[in-house]
Amino acid sequence: MQWKLFADLAEVAGDREIRVDVGPGATVGDALDELFETRPGLRDRVLDDSGAVADHINVLRNGENVDADEGLETTLVEGDELALFPPVSGGA
Repeated sequence: MQWKLFADLAEVAGDREIRVDVGPGATVGDALDELFETRPGLRDRVLDDSGAVADHINVLRNGENVDADEGLETTLVEGDELALFPPVSGGA
């Protein structure tokens, strides 16, 4: 499974795309745990003090926010694309 990271999350991780190994029936949460195993610096940036995904971080599966499905319990299938988006600002 491949994670795509954007903005400062890519800087913290040291890469924009990171492959994690999760098996059949894994969830988005399982894939996120694997991401933290390989890039522990992301944990404090993505999770809040209670260990939940911070309100300002968007977790996407195939371009859709996982909150619209089953959140981190959303089951993954082969070929799913995962992404983490921090808040972004800019423009004039």
